[in-house]
Amino acid sequence: MFFRRLWNFLGGRNLAMDLGTANSLLYCPGEGIVLNEPSVVAQDRMSGEVIAVGAEAKRYLGRTPERVEVIRPMRDGVIADFDTTSVMISSFIAKASRGLKLLRPRLIICVPLGITPVEKRAVIEAGQRGGARDVRLIEEPLAVAIGAGLPFDQPLGNMVLDIGGGTSEVAVVSLSAIAHAESIRVAGDEMNEAIQRYFQNEFQMQIGENMAEQVKITLGSAVEQPEPLSMEVLGKNLVEGAPRSVIASDAHVREAIREPLNAIMQAVRNALEKTPPELAADIADSGLLLAGGGSLLRGLDVLIKRETGLNAVLDSDPLTTVARGTGRVLEKGKAYEGALLE
Repeated sequence: MFFRRLWNFLGGRNLAMDLGTANSLLYCPGEGIVLNEPSVVAQDRMSGEVIAVGAEAKRYLGRTPERVEVIRPMRDGVIADFDTTSVMISSFIAKASRGLKLLRPRLIICVPLGITPVEKRAVIEAGQRGGARDVRLIEEPLAVAIGAGLPFDQPLGNMVLDIGGGTSEVAVVSLSAIAHAESIRVAGDEMNEAIQRYFQNEFQMQIGENMAEQVKITLGSAVEQPEPLSMEVLGKNLVEGAPRSVIASDAHVREAIREPLNAIMQAVRNALEKTPPELAADIADSGLLLAGGGSLLRGLDVLIKRETGLNAVLDSDPLTTVARGTGRVLEKGKAYEGALLE
């Protein structure tokens, strides 16, 4: 215990990271989630100086003068802006670190399925430039299974659906490996964009990214709800350019996000069709585990049951499932070494 405290004081806290398109989380062994912030960076266009990172930078979205640029360096689960991602990781590691910061931490980062060798190298190099001495990677579905406490190392089929900001991934996990998986770059961000397009087409009204996300959280649902929901949505009249507000309902949002939801349901069906019969029988008994922010959409479990016949179970804390699973791999060391990517 003394040596762990000394190591932490010197800045050598090992960390597990869910480097997400929408949010990034850091997990420290023995402490749990120590950081949860939006994956956003604000910087000066002229000097390149970073003005804000994380939650503070997200507040700048749509509200900045021309000189200030707000960047989301992660797109569709992978790095879209290498330099900015490195700066963001460095800032998050600094926020999560205590003590003298003399030692560089070991870092395990969760990445989406189907990530290319070039994208893997970019994540590793961004982590190293961000302050980590050693960077290892793990695929998201395995992290979800571990974080949710599924018997992923047993000869049993476990199915998970992780709906994040940039990607939706459905996978069948058995014997500490992925037996089959489907990954699509349709998730929470695509739903937000669909809502923005809907308001533009139906109401001739432009709404910002933050407002679209608020509408999704407040009104979003996969199936008709017992009690109708509504809220005032603020934006700009596309014809006159003046501020405008409308009262939107949950029915409006269901119509807006229908296409992204259909794509996610198709991915689940594709995965089931390609799953071996023995594993499919296990999944019929155990059901489908839901994780990620998108899994909080009202009635998603009902839609999955209707479309596939599977019972869907929401993880106890779907926003942190990936980070908790990655953190457990870090804590257990060699016991989960096989789960890490080479």
